[in-house]
Amino acid sequence: MNFLKKISQLIDALNEKTGLFAAWLSTLMVLTVVYDVIMRYGFKKGNIAVQEMEWHLFAVVFLIGAAYSLKKDAHVRVDILYTKFSTKKKAWVDLLGTFIFLIPFSIMIIYSCRGFIESSWAVHEISPDPGGLPARYILKAVIPAGFVLLILQGISQAIKNLLIIVGKENKVAQ
Repeated sequence: MNFLKKISQLIDALNEKTGLFAAWLSTLMVLTVVYDVIMRYGFKKGNIAVQEMEWHLFAVVFLIGAAYSLKKDAHVRVDILYTKFSTKKKAWVDLLGTFIFLIPFSIMIIYSCRGFIESSWAVHEISPDPGGLPARYILKAVIPAGFVLLILQGISQAIKNLLIIVGKENKVAQ
């Protein structure tokens, strides 16, 4: 069980770092939006590259921040019944949800976007808009990376829930 705990801690540490990176990217995204708004509405000077940078940053924040959100239990949850469950029952729901929904869905996304990303890299895809950003293929490569982080965090959460189920832990550590 200590081995499983160590794996969970390593995954959590990785996603803490990616969460911090996502937080800094969020700050950069906000500054980019402020700059864009000031330039567009204050000086009537729009820039397509800046607008694209906004959604590129948002995409990266969302993709790599999802695992951090899962780690912190900050994701959206419809918990009409869940809140009334015991700790052990919640652990069972989370464990089953991880293996029935989270991991298969993440694998499906990684598998289904493979061709999309490979063709983007093959042609070194750029923005179709004049003045847009180059290297769109790099952004597309973040898709599977984000879902790999999500799978890893799902494994970490599953380990924590398993420890609760077998009585080695009292509650999920965040």
